[in-house]
Amino acid sequence: MARKSVCCGLSTLEMLLIVLFVLMTGVSVGLISVMATKWNADSSPEEPSPTARPPETLFLVGVGRADCTGPVGDVPLMGYANLDQTARGIHTRLYSRAFIVDDGSKRVVFVSADIGMVSQRLRLEVMRELQANYGNLYGQDNVVLSGTHTHSGLAGYFQYTLFMITSKGYIKPSIQAIVKGIVQSIDTAHKNLKPGRIFLNKGELEDSNLNRSPHSYLNNPAEERNRYKSNTDKQVVILKFTNLHGDGLGMISWFAVHPVSMNYTNRMVSGDNLGYASYLFEQEKNIGSLPGEGPFVAAFASSNLGDVSPNTRGPYCVNTGEACDYVNSSCPIGGTKMCVAMGPGKDMFESTRIIGQNIYQKAKELYGGAQQEVRGVLHAAHQWVNMTDVTVQLNSTHTVKTCKPALGHSFAAGTIDGGGDLNFTQGAVEGDPFWDGVRDTLLGPPSNETQDCHQPKPILFSTGEMKKPLPWHPDIVDVQMITIGSVAIVAIPGEVTTMSGRRIREAVKQELETQAAFANTEVVIAGLCNIYTHYITTYEEYQVQRYEAASTIYGPHTLSAYMQLFRGLARAIAEGTVGKLPKGPEPPFFNDSQLSSLLPAVPVDRKPENTSFGQVLEQVLPTYKRGEVASVTFVSGNPRNSGDMREKTFITVEQYHNQTQQWDIVYTDASWETRFHWVKGSGAQSNATVEWHIPPSAQLGSYRIRHFGHYKELKGLRPVITAYEGTSDVFRVS
Repeated sequence: MARKSVCCGLSTLEMLLIVLFVLMTGVSVGLISVMATKWNADSSPEEPSPTARPPETLFLVGVGRADCTGPVGDVPLMGYANLDQTARGIHTRLYSRAFIVDDGSKRVVFVSADIGMVSQRLRLEVMRELQANYGNLYGQDNVVLSGTHTHSGLAGYFQYTLFMITSKGYIKPSIQAIVKGIVQSIDTAHKNLKPGRIFLNKGELEDSNLNRSPHSYLNNPAEERNRYKSNTDKQVVILKFTNLHGDGLGMISWFAVHPVSMNYTNRMVSGDNLGYASYLFEQEKNIGSLPGEGPFVAAFASSNLGDVSPNTRGPYCVNTGEACDYVNSSCPIGGTKMCVAMGPGKDMFESTRIIGQNIYQKAKELYGGAQQEVRGVLHAAHQWVNMTDVTVQLNSTHTVKTCKPALGHSFAAGTIDGGGDLNFTQGAVEGDPFWDGVRDTLLGPPSNETQDCHQPKPILFSTGEMKKPLPWHPDIVDVQMITIGSVAIVAIPGEVTTMSGRRIREAVKQELETQAAFANTEVVIAGLCNIYTHYITTYEEYQVQRYEAASTIYGPHTLSAYMQLFRGLARAIAEGTVGKLPKGPEPPFFNDSQLSSLLPAVPVDRKPENTSFGQVLEQVLPTYKRGEVASVTFVSGNPRNSGDMREKTFITVEQYHNQTQQWDIVYTDASWETRFHWVKGSGAQSNATVEWHIPPSAQLGSYRIRHFGHYKELKGLRPVITAYEGTSDVFRVS
């Protein structure tokens, strides 16, 4: 398949146009120098003529994308905290998408990565790489790292004990893949910097999200709730990036929905609904390119999704068909585990497709109609804060404080998107003598100070008082905000609920708009940024103690503390006093020797007698029709033996072209239409089953499916890794 390349220099005519533009608009000489040295123009044949009216503000913009998929075998998936939910192949690959904007004097970076969340360890490692590559150009203040919150991304990239327990420790190949992917996406965006324009648009999307804790939401003041049409945010906000000709370079979309359409039974790595929306947008724009290739970059980023589910048919008792208990989300038989939300599709794949397509279609509409140009300058503000000890001024006479981290009993209940296995329920405001006794015996009881601070939360794990083998939760947290002209992006270090996000947006907007330069600012909530601190509910939602509130680890005044902190950042930006902000206490960076992996080493691969690795065990059929599934099974090795497979593929679907007498790759394991199932057997034997879900658009003709991998064997006492490949019979789509 033909592949586009992104290239290259600045023509004499283009340089003259820049000089003419500068003379007309008075852009600084410094910006001319920046443009002349950094513009990496991409001139495609279909570019229209330059716009007649040059923009008032000229930005340099750069976009980049890179694969950040780690080991797709044995590593736990991050999100449902289920140690048995380990990776067994690929549904879609995971990508980091980076956007850089430069106004001639300042620069900001926004990254959205297809991962569960950004951990503190991940951010610190990325920052070290950027420091080594770019010096102080990209740092803590001007780089925002956001996770889409797919629950089908790979775990193992945390440095705090609680997260390591649920991730089988610190898995170096997993975090290295994410670090390399994020840094590579920023490198690509940096190299692609060119003069461009940015446009803003927003609209509402219905039938694509559902509040999973409506009982908590209803505890917010009625007068506040009455200001909004829905108990979830339906708003989609997009930023459109173009070159000076008006040709699209990329886009960022923010919409509040949990990427949990792929449910807790899934074992394949997947970008889930937001990843599919990115896939659709990029495939449309990068015509002729395989997934993950092509110059256009489309990020669908997380927002205030804390209490928002994509499972729009809502919860019911899957074992009996009756309604779940409204307050506790549990069933008479089976408890919380049986109360599950599903839909809108018949299975998780169809639900992922429907929700992803809905989000994509709305973003596409907004992208096509985006006319409001973003103008102005850039700002960036960042602080580290000890979130266990923030004094919050609620009013002129009343102050409160945040708490040492702790998780409540309802944390163990899970949600309607994935309930817990034990007899915990949501909405618990009293402890359980049995589980409290187990906690006290194994981990120690919470102090009276912590219990009092977290009221009415009954504490299950007093994580802020648990320090072995390493601290169980972070004390030091990032708060950060960047502004691009009239757009403010607030980097939230966790999962913020619908109403919490609205309050933060309102507080930041109010603070910025005290200065005329920030009139009519659009405030965007970007979720799961920089460090993960679980949930952030309103004070009123906290009183109900459903899952989200039980997981608000710094106590009932967590949201008020964040609002105060983000107001401080906004005030500093508005008043031009960012340089006077205290840096705050730096977070720890634990040595690798302090971090451990609970993931066993890969054993020597075995195969059935009289077979070879890559040999076909179950062959394709001779013919298929569109809409059917072509499937083939190979003898395989453990995917972990393949090492770094970023920007590569375990499978291809290839079409034979009579004219060229060549096989062309038409699908890879990054494609929505393929599924790579790694089936782990006994005795270190395993198989790989490849499915191609033949789309209605598939061309008629001859095809084959190939599988690539590596196996481990012993030669003497030395383990040796050997590559193998296998090929199916030729079959026809007719």
